[in-house]
Amino acid sequence: MSDLLDQPAHALSALIHRRALSCRELMAATLARIAALNPRHNAIVSLRDEGTLLAEAEHFDALLARGEDRGWLHGLPQAIKDMAHAQGLPTTLGSPLQRDAVAAQDGLMVQRMKAAGCIVIGKTNTPEFGLGSHTFNEVFGTTRNAWDPARSAGGSSGGAAVALATRMLAVADGSDFMGSLRNPAGWNHVFGLRPSQGRVPGWPVPDVWVAQLGTEGPMARAVRDLALLLDTQAGADPRLPLSLATTGSFAAGLERADLRGRRIGWLGDLGGHLPMEDGVLAVCEAALRRFEALGCAIEPCTLNHSPAALWRAWCVWRHWLVGARIAPLLTVPGQRERIKPEALWEHDQALRLGANDVMAASLERSEFLQHLLERFGQYDVLALPVAQVWPFEAAWRWPQRIGDVEMDTYHRWMEVVIYATFAGLPALSVPAGFGAAGLPMGLQLIGPPQGEAALLQFGAAYERANAELLARRPPPP
Repeated sequence: MSDLLDQPAHALSALIHRRALSCRELMAATLARIAALNPRHNAIVSLRDEGTLLAEAEHFDALLARGEDRGWLHGLPQAIKDMAHAQGLPTTLGSPLQRDAVAAQDGLMVQRMKAAGCIVIGKTNTPEFGLGSHTFNEVFGTTRNAWDPARSAGGSSGGAAVALATRMLAVADGSDFMGSLRNPAGWNHVFGLRPSQGRVPGWPVPDVWVAQLGTEGPMARAVRDLALLLDTQAGADPRLPLSLATTGSFAAGLERADLRGRRIGWLGDLGGHLPMEDGVLAVCEAALRRFEALGCAIEPCTLNHSPAALWRAWCVWRHWLVGARIAPLLTVPGQRERIKPEALWEHDQALRLGANDVMAASLERSEFLQHLLERFGQYDVLALPVAQVWPFEAAWRWPQRIGDVEMDTYHRWMEVVIYATFAGLPALSVPAGFGAAGLPMGLQLIGPPQGEAALLQFGAAYERANAELLARRPPPP
């Protein structure tokens, strides 16, 4: 069954639909793999009862036997990131304050995935409130990197990325505010796609107008799986007025992807603005040479906008949005002492903001988008590393320094991921390769507005040409 779980999700789906593989067989193999590897990596949490899950898989087999096909995910085991609601399971957000909060209904994304046939087996681990690109919390503990359990898995979709890399899941959902679909994908040698703002609408949410920096999206070991899951997750919803309508399929035509003549603008370290650990740029530049071999033109380029000004504006937006999420929890006496200090810092910084601060940051953000649109007149995609450091010690809270540069916030070492988020643009993380210590790194490709289809074409062509690199698996325990 180990070879079976090496298959991508779309191949498992084909086997199930041909009746060459039963849903029960796949569920049994998945649960056995989780039992073998999850104690080492701690990626899957709130796992449901084995007997119940096997019975549900048998029910899905019976449905197919009488001609009832739920969709491409029919009978595929799926664990939902512990930031999203799955009915009957805890939505802890990684916080002890939410330890016993059981979801009364599925969130919109989970509804769509269940409608396509998946069987929800549990949740994937996330840092408290999804804050910080290192998956640890006081409810479930630390998720450990697929390639080296002594190292961070990244985050906040760290549990999802590790579950994919270790073959505990064939495809996974995640979410991305500050690189949370991109960083853990890069650190675990899988693909992650941050969709355009509004592409994958989230419900239920208290605010439908302002809080648009975070978005749910897909992760996978294969680009076709990434596109198929995006097809499932995407689509407008009338309750969310800024959600995007989707026409056609993102998965259609990937096998015909041709990158000849496409232009990639390499942003690198933004002319020295972003401190990088040794080897990060070199591995990403090697990935760019693979794109060059496919016919792409690679050119160094700049943002044409002050990175320092962008960081200041970013922090205002982040303080404002995160602070608003934390504030209701602090109305209960004694809660403040139970919330992680990084979340409290965001909240306390938000208290210092005024309306003029927020509007100035919004104007800065708007101007930045216009600059990026000019860049997309020259380039098809823009490229950056997905992280400025290699996976660090799992016992750390966050890296204090990069080389000689001290990190002044808990997330400054992830500054490289803010640009796609701030402009509301889609970004694809592709596995770039491995450093001297054998740890993975990812390259992020940022696309133009609503440019997911083009990004997936880049990913599909890269995947076909680099099968040997992408087939590398984590070392056995």
